[in-house]
Amino acid sequence: MRVALLLSGGVDSSVALHLLREAGHDVTAFYLKIWLEDELAYLGDCPWEEDLDFARAVAEQQGVALEVLSLQTTYHRRVVAELLDELRAGRTPSPDIWCNQRIKFGAFVEALEERAGNAFDAIGSGHYARVEHAAGGSRLLAAVDPVKDQTYFLHQLRQSQLARCLFPLGDWPKERVREEAARRGLPTAGRRDSQGICFLGKLDYDSFVRAHLGEAPGPIVEAETGRELGRHRGYWFHTLGQRRGLGLSGGPWYVVAKNPAANEVRVSRDAGSPRGPSQRFLLPHPHWIHQDVVGEEELEVKVRHGPQRIGATVHPGPAGGLRVELTVPDPGIAPGQFAVLYRGEECLGGGAISFA
Repeated sequence: MRVALLLSGGVDSSVALHLLREAGHDVTAFYLKIWLEDELAYLGDCPWEEDLDFARAVAEQQGVALEVLSLQTTYHRRVVAELLDELRAGRTPSPDIWCNQRIKFGAFVEALEERAGNAFDAIGSGHYARVEHAAGGSRLLAAVDPVKDQTYFLHQLRQSQLARCLFPLGDWPKERVREEAARRGLPTAGRRDSQGICFLGKLDYDSFVRAHLGEAPGPIVEAETGRELGRHRGYWFHTLGQRRGLGLSGGPWYVVAKNPAANEVRVSRDAGSPRGPSQRFLLPHPHWIHQDVVGEEELEVKVRHGPQRIGATVHPGPAGGLRVELTVPDPGIAPGQFAVLYRGEECLGGGAISFA
């Protein structure tokens, strides 16, 4: 097959390139330039040039062509603009989920088709996930490495997108990927894994938010009494369940609510106050990868990226939505955050959390 590989300059996509070529595929590598380096240059050093250098070194070593594709404007329109709108509304967005669905497996594929039609049979990447392709459709499965599993970030992919995906690292633990990179002498073998939001890299998230939304000082109040305990710099810098960075004495204090209309952050010594531990929530607009969940069902849920899944009972809700009841309360769940549903190893889909 002719495969367009997303090569980031990290160890994972480098090993993915090696495995795809070893499997006999005709691979062309693409580096997606989505860094907002021109807009954010004054915030600090942006590592995109270093990433691109490593991507070029890997492609040259493997003997494959590397093309650089700029999607900065599209990224800002499809991801950053909505991120800022969600923060203004007091919600907790996950831009990396949008990045995968709208950019890496969205705008990138659109750009390829505009330029070369259907020249590529599949899109490859270094994501830790598995895909099971069958006549009845493609299923997204968790990676064998539960710590590195990235299905949380991929759960918004449409069936048409998933049908063309190749994730060669899905059956590999991270340790083996590192060992293979070292054994093959890949230029990226010793590089640290990237952290944080995909377009920020080493830039500080609070600095990015401040650059776009500024600061809007307001009161931090005790949820139970309404007593002002301190001041915040803007409610968009805080999320539910947050404990650090509040600057309050007599704690520990937890952020338990935000009131954007009053520019108010509410805290409590009880992490579950005032709503109580977050055990029930709604998914008003769930996205399904392969087939819908109908009727009441016992599933597992991830409410953030990581290995932990929580048992849950899922009930049909109004207008095609879902009501989710967790077996274990989680005080850190916030509106706008994504919940992802699993039946065994299959990632079924998910959606943004709401409490109303």
